[in-house]
Amino acid sequence: MTDPNPPEGIRLQKVLAAAGVASRRAAEIMIEEGRVEVNGHVVVQLGTRVDPARDHIRVDGRRLPPERHHIYLALNKPRGVVSTMSDPEGRPTLADYVPRKAGRLFHVGRLDTDTEGLIVLTNDGDLAQRLSHPKFEVSKTYLAEVEGVVERSTVTRLAKGVTLEDGPVKPDKVKLVDVAGRRSLVQVTLHSGRNRVVRRLFDAVGHPVRRLARTRIGPIRLGDLPAGKTRELTRQELGDLWDAVEATQPS
Repeated sequence: MTDPNPPEGIRLQKVLAAAGVASRRAAEIMIEEGRVEVNGHVVVQLGTRVDPARDHIRVDGRRLPPERHHIYLALNKPRGVVSTMSDPEGRPTLADYVPRKAGRLFHVGRLDTDTEGLIVLTNDGDLAQRLSHPKFEVSKTYLAEVEGVVERSTVTRLAKGVTLEDGPVKPDKVKLVDVAGRRSLVQVTLHSGRNRVVRRLFDAVGHPVRRLARTRIGPIRLGDLPAGKTRELTRQELGDLWDAVEATQPS
């Protein structure tokens, strides 16, 4: 006889197994060992049921992302490609580098045509809106090749913040990577999403940018992804990305 009031949710070990964390039996052992949290509470009961779309589940402290009903891609945008899915002038666009079967995708964080590097593409409108909204301020890291020899004093000046025409900008971190001849390589991490902000920062300290690449958005790293290629975000990256968004969510 069918239970007229079946318990709500899905067994926790089944959710973990479906997410690829471990086999169902191994997931049961992880639960019994106290390695799994649901909504901030350690769960050790194997009969626990959860809603994977709503509950926050962590395994060994790492967030388990919601079930994938969307596409999440990292793209290494080449120079000369506009950060749109179509262009009336016929220039290369992001659409030229994503699978046709992906359908309509939102791009997270525009890059100037002359700037290369990491862009996240997704059909998850909620995540795209959160990542793009300035109030959420997910950090972004850039590698800039600039003109001239950047002195340590200039690195310190940038780290303390520079006032631009639209207000002050204070990077989270500035690191001098290399100096070769009359060129310097500098890594900058900041939360600001203002237009051309990295280029304007270096212009303000007398070192125009020759080449610029974004290497990281929050927990997502470009790594060795070749120019013009895409890859799917991993389960761990997606969980960390949701954590980054929620950690910066305005009150």
